[in-house]
Amino acid sequence: MAWDTDRTKRLLLDAAIDEFSRWGLAGARVDRIAAAAGVNKERIYQYFGKKDDLFRAALAGELAAAREEVPMTGTGPEAVADYAGRLFDHHLANPRIARLVFWEGLELGAEPDRDPERAAYHDGKVDGFAAMLPGADRADAAELLLTLVTLIDGWPVLQQLDAYIAGGDGPDGRAAGRRRRAVVDTMRAMAAELTADAG
Repeated sequence: MAWDTDRTKRLLLDAAIDEFSRWGLAGARVDRIAAAAGVNKERIYQYFGKKDDLFRAALAGELAAAREEVPMTGTGPEAVADYAGRLFDHHLANPRIARLVFWEGLELGAEPDRDPERAAYHDGKVDGFAAMLPGADRADAAELLLTLVTLIDGWPVLQQLDAYIAGGDGPDGRAAGRRRRAVVDTMRAMAAELTADAG
């Protein structure tokens, strides 16, 4: 019987995403990833190298999937607001992305190894976002995109603050709707200001 390499890689990545999003890079265990995938852990080293490389592959895969599933379309403040809402919905349904990004920041710091593929991914994302804001400076568009990502990724990771600050009922209740409106309205207003300044 032929070994299905692609299927094995997918099983390992799925298990790694779950493990890393729960425990972070330092707390994740290769043996748990292998067991969850139903694969010998030697396959991890064979296909991905060391644990850090598996973490990077897992995060890169999740980011690429999000970009495919939530495309940037249209131009102007309403398009930015629409994108913000769709991205919020996506990350609410898949909080693993936010958790992986936060773990990356906590464990690898502000300057993780500069991965050329990851840099190209983010450059493309900034280019796409800048295209939604005709006339706006690319650096300003990048800052607005970073603000959006920060607002959205903070929600699945910092839910306890909703209870303390807004008396919320968690991401599955009314609090999620309030938070979504706040993110969308904020992005609409910031995009309007940015495009007005550009005009």
